[in-house]
Amino acid sequence: MLSPTRRYLILFSLVLAFGYAPIVFSQAITQTVRGRIIDEDTRMPLPGANILVVGNDKFGTTSDADGYFRLQNIPVGRISLILTFIGYETRTMQNILVTSGKEAVVEVTLKESLMMMDAIEIKADKSEIANEMALTSARGFSVEETKRYAGSFNDPARMVSAYAGVDADVSGNNSIIVRGNSPRGIQWRLEGIDIPNPNHFADEGSTGGPINALNSQMLANSEFYTGAFAPEFGNALSGVFDMNLRKGNNEKREYSFSVGVLGTDISAEGPFIKGGKASYLVNYRYSTLSILNDLGLVDFDGVPKYQDLSYKIYLPTKKMGTFSLFGLGGKSKITEEEFAEENEDLLLQRGYYNADMGITGITQYWPLSDKTYLQNSFTLSTNGSGYDGFKPNDNNNLQQVDDFSMDKNSIKAASSINHKFNARHTVQAGFIFTRHSFDFYSNSYETESDSYVTSQDTKGKADQYQGYISWRFRPTNDISLVSGLHVQKVSLNSEVSVEPRISARWQFHPTQAITAGFGIHGKMESLPNYFAIVDDGNGGTTMPNTDMKMNKARHFVVGYENKLSDNLFFKVEGYYQQLYHLPVENNPSSSYSLVNQVEGFTDRALVNKGTGRNIGMELTLERYFANDYYFLVSTSIFDSKYKALDGVERNTRFNSNVIANVLVGKEFHLNSKKGKNKVIGINAKIASLGARRYTPIDVEQSTLKNETVYFEDQAFSLKGDNVFLANLAISYRIDNRRIGQELKLDIQNVTNNDAKLGYYYNDNTHEVESSNQLPLLPVLSYTIHF
Repeated sequence: MLSPTRRYLILFSLVLAFGYAPIVFSQAITQTVRGRIIDEDTRMPLPGANILVVGNDKFGTTSDADGYFRLQNIPVGRISLILTFIGYETRTMQNILVTSGKEAVVEVTLKESLMMMDAIEIKADKSEIANEMALTSARGFSVEETKRYAGSFNDPARMVSAYAGVDADVSGNNSIIVRGNSPRGIQWRLEGIDIPNPNHFADEGSTGGPINALNSQMLANSEFYTGAFAPEFGNALSGVFDMNLRKGNNEKREYSFSVGVLGTDISAEGPFIKGGKASYLVNYRYSTLSILNDLGLVDFDGVPKYQDLSYKIYLPTKKMGTFSLFGLGGKSKITEEEFAEENEDLLLQRGYYNADMGITGITQYWPLSDKTYLQNSFTLSTNGSGYDGFKPNDNNNLQQVDDFSMDKNSIKAASSINHKFNARHTVQAGFIFTRHSFDFYSNSYETESDSYVTSQDTKGKADQYQGYISWRFRPTNDISLVSGLHVQKVSLNSEVSVEPRISARWQFHPTQAITAGFGIHGKMESLPNYFAIVDDGNGGTTMPNTDMKMNKARHFVVGYENKLSDNLFFKVEGYYQQLYHLPVENNPSSSYSLVNQVEGFTDRALVNKGTGRNIGMELTLERYFANDYYFLVSTSIFDSKYKALDGVERNTRFNSNVIANVLVGKEFHLNSKKGKNKVIGINAKIASLGARRYTPIDVEQSTLKNETVYFEDQAFSLKGDNVFLANLAISYRIDNRRIGQELKLDIQNVTNNDAKLGYYYNDNTHEVESSNQLPLLPVLSYTIHF
């Protein structure tokens, strides 16, 4: 009988053999590039626009009456497109990857010029923001970047850690820490509407998790915002991750299959009816380790089991505009066991963890005229997690010590109207209604009192109302101003949060610009924090936090941009964030504040009397992918502080002070037989991150209570280790006539650096232990497109 290791090697060899199977064609490899050109403000088609391939004048065309264009027989590789239209600013789309396995389909927006003459040439960089109301602290990214950056594992959440102001969670979590804020201040959005945390193994109230449920194969160009958000964005304090699903190919059926360490998935897309405009796109992924475990090819404890499904159905109509049905769902579970170091057969703890999330919805884009369109959305979502923990009792029988479940369902309806008066004035207004239904329960065994303590036991509903209006004014071609207001209210209290916003961009030189922005931003707390059951100190319990107000922040941002050359971009941005209404413990001697919370829920009585501030500067130097290479250098220097009721200004948990990243990548084209295109890609990331803050542990009290007890009067006074992180990704891409293949090895923490990030008390070993940087993690994957 073959050993598990040998069986795994045989399976792995078969995958490699399939990946490198020779497929020879005598014909040169080409592909179709097509798409649609629309007005940036009204999203109406632009017929008669000119499209040319940069550096190859024989490839060119014009858009038809509906704005569609097609370029055929384009050689595979990377191309750039120049798009021109009378009365509009010229746009250059750079670095479009053309492969043999899939058609390249793009949607391009053009901005109307205030000078209604010939096309005005303004070369847009590849990270240009499609949202015309976002002028500051914004970054666009493509799915190709998500796949390319070393250590991203095709995961957009990991990719954004390369951007200025974003701190990576090197413990292996997908938490996004922006400008010294808690990751709970992030808002995830999909198809223009906020969604539950899309990560596997995530708790209610957290925004991270080890694996994102959304496969990058599904993404269109998306955007990430780090401060002074546009008026349409509410209920976010530190950042907005605005993701879009691409449309499926509406002319031909295409498929992708991928197998790798993190998952095995399959994608399909195509038209519903030949010759029609409607299309579908669907992806399903299952944990590879779970498959191997079920086949008996691997055998170890704690195999993570997860699966996810995402889809988008695009349905244009003649009179009601276009409808998009979309969805994303994920389920995950794991069994964790801890054994004594001196006796591997002695079980100390066993836990069963499960989590799920899902969203399904429909959006409508409805043009009411050539200047006005209406956009409506309706979604249903769910997210939840549960844990059952057991420990041996005095009779060595397993006794349940933890029992919790956090389940929430949400209904969301949103509508917005966009009207373009002329090239100078555009107005957008909308409202969002959300109803949350929840069921929270948490019961745990307390060693000190030898009894069970219930800290959550609530079923209920909570509503949130949001409304906004934005006005973009362009007095000249070089100046853009956006002003507006966002208003929101939660049914749990009487507070109405009024949040004015204003931003400006001045292109004072063809290659240089100054930006500035101000905004007030509010975010409701995670629902379990409102309904925590707290010991009142007199032998009873209360629920004191149900009327908590929103966390609030005033964002001030100023920036300078310089397009040093066609492919080289420099940006510096400074910011100041004044945080207020932060929930802190209702105790004048306490240092406790929810500004430091990452996940879970509070066990304290809170009041909205805390404050904080974040101040920093960010620099970015980026060389866009051209001539087969790119680089990105980003540096952030910042300081993050808070005050609780004790009045002492302290470091926040996330005040690492400095973040530095260097990314570089190069592609090498190999000599190959006629009919094949072979490319080796090498990408690397080097990061130097300041140490995270932590609070010293009171070992004596921790031992007495058998749980971690901190010296809270010394909150976040200590620092862990500074972090060095080196990631390396090597890919081998083969384009045959109809099939594209890619083999990729993505290695995180190549040097196996082992920084200590913080400390906790282990109630099983009764020792203080460290939480460390994720060790070297190689992720091998093979993908085929056909």
